[in-house]
Amino acid sequence: MRKVMLRWQAGSLSGWAVLGFNVFEQWAADAQIQPLMGVPVNVRDFPGTSPLRYLAMKPVADANNDFLTRLQSGRANLSDAVVIDPFGNEFQLALPHNGQYGLRNVARCIFEYLPDQHWRGRGLRQPVCASDWAAGLLRSATDKPVAMIHEGIDQSVFFRGPRSGLLDPDYFYVFTGGKIEFRKAQDLVILVFREFAARHDDAVLVAAWNSPWPGLGASFAGRLSHPLLQDETGALNIRRWVTDNGIPSHQFIELPLTANSQMAMVLREMDCALQVSRCEACTNLPAKEAMSCGVPVILSDNTGVRDLIDVTIAFHCVPSVRLPRHRRR
Repeated sequence: MRKVMLRWQAGSLSGWAVLGFNVFEQWAADAQIQPLMGVPVNVRDFPGTSPLRYLAMKPVADANNDFLTRLQSGRANLSDAVVIDPFGNEFQLALPHNGQYGLRNVARCIFEYLPDQHWRGRGLRQPVCASDWAAGLLRSATDKPVAMIHEGIDQSVFFRGPRSGLLDPDYFYVFTGGKIEFRKAQDLVILVFREFAARHDDAVLVAAWNSPWPGLGASFAGRLSHPLLQDETGALNIRRWVTDNGIPSHQFIELPLTANSQMAMVLREMDCALQVSRCEACTNLPAKEAMSCGVPVILSDNTGVRDLIDVTIAFHCVPSVRLPRHRRR
């Protein structure tokens, strides 16, 4: 049995965490792989997830947690494991490894821009990207062999289904998702929907913009006249931001921070989705989830999203005008 460690945390509230959970769950059912995470796997990190799913992988999760305890105490090592580390912008390591390398070390590189200096590899043999755009940039900066592996979605969760009837059927619902930041272009979503809403009083923007890191969106304005403010508790005042910038209150629904496994129930209520990022290192997870639920998606035609457009344009994807990619500022 081969040990493979994803050296980050599995969960249901961020893209990295969802990827970790989905891969760990799949590998837990594979008799040839012993999956490991870099952080203990605990049921509290999977709010909204079916208890049957967690129970099915609990023996493997317990084995993972025991291995991490032994690893930290020096009673175990990674000398016989494949270790996959997460790298972000500037190729910064997301989770310190304290000098613990595996039999083979892989760098999963998710970035929006390259560092100023050429990549030195940092002791890692195999870089992996999640889009052709990112892989092309990395190949131009290193002579290491670069692999490209797209992220998938869980089709047992995201699939076509009937609407619940909870929302007024006389309205047209437009979904948009992602944590608030310049790269995700929520300012452009507001500008575009404001024009659409002015002509269609029955249109409603449904935004899943809350994230575990509200500080990342604080003071963001982009092309808008009014910046995004935080309230006295530190939470983002998203509704005020949207209405201050011209969208009537009755044409906006703000979703709370929601577990990934619950999003399919939201998406199946939607008439379309609007995902216009300035840059995507991967292929835009909310867009893929919406398409899998049968919801047509309007996408920006740029960066990693173009991989998604290439394979889905005949189905549920409408490419918009090409936006300039996110530039380092």
